[in-house]
Amino acid sequence: MYDLTGFQRDLLYVIAGLEEPHGLAIKEELEAYYEKEIHHGRLYPNLDTLVEKGLVDKGQIDRRTNYYTLTRRGRREIQARSEWEADYIPEDFEA
Repeated sequence: MYDLTGFQRDLLYVIAGLEEPHGLAIKEELEAYYEKEIHHGRLYPNLDTLVEKGLVDKGQIDRRTNYYTLTRRGRREIQARSEWEADYIPEDFEA
């Protein structure tokens, strides 16, 4: 996961948290988090990159709508990242 951008990591987390989300659902979640519009030209190329890296699978709902799910590797990468973060951020950390 070290070679992903922060945006790509956020995409993985959103996909992990939703059940077979389609692109628009992912876009809406990220827009709520970032508090700004996410353009299709940013969203879909990054989703395609995650598919190419084997972290996400893309399926088809209909001719115009795809859904996304984490692969086993994608889940392992998120777990490894969580463990790495836990080494640096203690459980009782308060901001």
